[in-house]
Amino acid sequence: MIRRLPRFGGSFRPRSRGGRRRSAKESIVIHVENLTKHYGSFRALDSVHFHMDRGEVVGFLGPNGAGKTTTIKILTCNLFPESGTVKVAGFDVTTDEIEIQRRIGYLAESAPLYRDMRVREYLKFMGEVRGLSGARLSDAIDRVARQCGIVKYLPRSIGHLSKGFRQRVGLAQALIHEPEVLILDEPYTGLDPLQIIEIRNLIKDYGREHTVLLSSHILSEVEATCNRVLIIHEGRIVTDESAALLLHQDSVFARVIGPDPEILAHFEHFDKAKLIGSHRLGTADGVEVHLKPEGCTLDELATAVSAACNAHDWSLLYLGPGTVTFEDLFLQFTRKNGVGA
Repeated sequence: MIRRLPRFGGSFRPRSRGGRRRSAKESIVIHVENLTKHYGSFRALDSVHFHMDRGEVVGFLGPNGAGKTTTIKILTCNLFPESGTVKVAGFDVTTDEIEIQRRIGYLAESAPLYRDMRVREYLKFMGEVRGLSGARLSDAIDRVARQCGIVKYLPRSIGHLSKGFRQRVGLAQALIHEPEVLILDEPYTGLDPLQIIEIRNLIKDYGREHTVLLSSHILSEVEATCNRVLIIHEGRIVTDESAALLLHQDSVFARVIGPDPEILAHFEHFDKAKLIGSHRLGTADGVEVHLKPEGCTLDELATAVSAACNAHDWSLLYLGPGTVTFEDLFLQFTRKNGVGA
C-alpha cells in the first residue's frame, strides 16, 4: 500500500522482500546484548540490552551523559563496543561495517552538510557514496526531495538555507538509499512548529515498513511519534516498554501546601505509592506530586494522601486522578534527589 504524506507530496514504496513470511527471529533488525563501553575509568554503557523489530519507531530517551550518543555511535559503526553483541540487520558491528552502512540511514544531531554545495549536488554525492548511479540515483533525489519538502531548494546552496531546511536536507540524505534502519539524533533541531509536524508524519510513515530509532529531548514529539520507548540512565536501560502502556498508568495527582523538603521526603518514601513526578509551586511553599499506586487502589491511595496531609498539617489544594506524560516518565526513571523542575 502506498501512503501519501501531507505537504511532502511523496510516498514510500516498501521494497519487495520475497514471498516467504519472516519468522519472529528474523523480524529483529537491531539486536543489542550486554553492551559495555568505558571511556577511561568512566563506564558509559553498562550491560545494555534491547532489540528493535521491523515496523517500529522507538524513542531513545535519557539525560545528557546517559549513554545515548555512545549507543548511537556503536550502532552506526562509528565506535567499537568494548564487549557484548551488537547486530544491525543481522550483521555484527565489529566485523560487517560495510554491510551495515549499506542498510542504515543516519541523521546526526549536527548534520555534516557541505555548505558550499548545492542541495542537488550534495544529494547526488551522498547517493553515489551509497552505491546509487544513473537513473536510479536521479529518481532517488527526486523522491527524497518530494518527501522532505525541498524540491524548490534543489538548485540552492546549502549555506544559504535556514537551519530548518538544512535539517530537511540532512534527513533527505539519510533516506536517499531507502535504508532498512533509520537512526535520527535530535531530528527536530531548528524546525518551526509546522516543520515539526511534517517531519513527524514523515518519520511515522517511514516506520511502518522500516525500523526507526529516534533520540530527542522534545518529549512531546517522542510521545506523538513513537510506539515504544527506551530510557537510558547512567549507562543502563531503565525502561523498555510500549508507549501506550507507559502512558496509560493509573495515578493520583495532589497539590500540597507546606514545607517543600518535608512533603517531598514523605512522598518519596510513601508505602502505598511510587513518586513519578514532582514540581515546586511558583507562588507559594508547596509541591505538586504525581503518585502511582503500589499494592492499593486509586481510592485507597487518595485516602492515604489526604490522611498524610492532615497528619502533617499540610493544606491539600487539589487531589484527583493524574495524567501520565512522557515528562513524568522521564523524571520517574532518571530523577535522583530533589524536586523536579
